[in-house]
Amino acid sequence: MADIIARCEARGLRMTGPRRVIAKVLSESDDHPDVEELHTRAARIDPGIALATVYRTVKLFEESGILDRLEFGDGRARYEDADRDHHDHLIDMGTGEVIEFVDPEIEALQERIAARLGYRLIGHKLELYGKRVKD
Repeated sequence: MADIIARCEARGLRMTGPRRVIAKVLSESDDHPDVEELHTRAARIDPGIALATVYRTVKLFEESGILDRLEFGDGRARYEDADRDHHDHLIDMGTGEVIEFVDPEIEALQERIAARLGYRLIGHKLELYGKRVKD
C-alpha cells in the first residue's frame, strides 16, 4: 500500500481518504480486479466510497502510470499495479481465471524475433487464451 501511495504522492496526486483505501485494495490484490470488484472490496473498508469515485480514481491512477489496464476479451477492463515485475497472462476462456507466468524460452524467442527484424525489444505484452484440457 505504501508503495502505491508513495508513487501517487511522488507524481503529485492528492491522496484523499477514498484514494488511500483504493490504493490499499489494489496493493492487496493478487488478481486482476475490474472497477466493480475494486468498489466491492473498497466498500468493505469504507462503505461511503461511491462507484463513481472508484472509476475516477482508477482512471487517474492509470493516466499517472500507477496502474496498467488489461483487456482480456470479456468486455471488462481489469487492472494491476504497473510497477510489478514483468509477466505474461494465460486466460482460461471457460472460467475467466487469469494465470500469470514467466517463461524464459518465450522471452528469448521474442528477443530473437525483434533482432531478426532489426529491432531492439523495449517491452511486450503477451496474452494467451485457452480452455483447460480435461485429464
